[in-house]
Amino acid sequence: MTLDWTRIAGELDARGWALTGPLLTPATCADLAGLYGQESLFRSRVVMGRHGFGRGEYQYFRYPLPDPVQALRESLYPPLAGVANRWAERLGQDQRYPETLDQMLARCHAAGQVRPTPLMLTYGPGDYNCLHQDLYGEHVFPLQAAILLDAPGRDFEGGEFVLVEQRPRQQSAPQVVPIRQGEAVIFAVRDRPAEGTRGVHRRILRHGVSEIRSGRRRTLGLIFHDAT
Repeated sequence: MTLDWTRIAGELDARGWALTGPLLTPATCADLAGLYGQESLFRSRVVMGRHGFGRGEYQYFRYPLPDPVQALRESLYPPLAGVANRWAERLGQDQRYPETLDQMLARCHAAGQVRPTPLMLTYGPGDYNCLHQDLYGEHVFPLQAAILLDAPGRDFEGGEFVLVEQRPRQQSAPQVVPIRQGEAVIFAVRDRPAEGTRGVHRRILRHGVSEIRSGRRRTLGLIFHDAT
């Protein structure tokens, strides 16, 4: 895939999220969404209402990941590692992230984080996802991606992707991200550096999905660290 990583990196630095532009064709989106019914591909299923997470459900893939999911995870990671290392340096952190996904996952697995975290989410009318962060363990890669597999306005209404940023000495700021079918939003998992009057400070982010008014909304989530 060919993405404008200069633009994406600049937008991540400026606001903590960026849209990739067209990433997958509608046919590829349909193929990926069709994986949800293949139980053998997944290690666990979560019904969100049982845990107070919202409404809807999602499933975590098991290893080995389906080829398209593995390819997306591997291709998106390296340019994001550059952003992650720049953020760590700006925040004064000693942590640095390796150049390849395999190296990042080896770090996770050595610490007991061995369960894969890529997931498929599905929402119907009245479903939503509460604001949250996808952390899963000690080793957290600071960026993740969500790829929308259905078309807003055609396949579903509502279901906006929402980010809320906590700012020092200010009220939290919500943002609604206009994702299109086959596009990914890349965003901060937990926090990001930002410039302020007193220099660089840390801003905390959480993400969620607003209520689906009608139709069905499916998303592929790509997280680059594994879970305990």
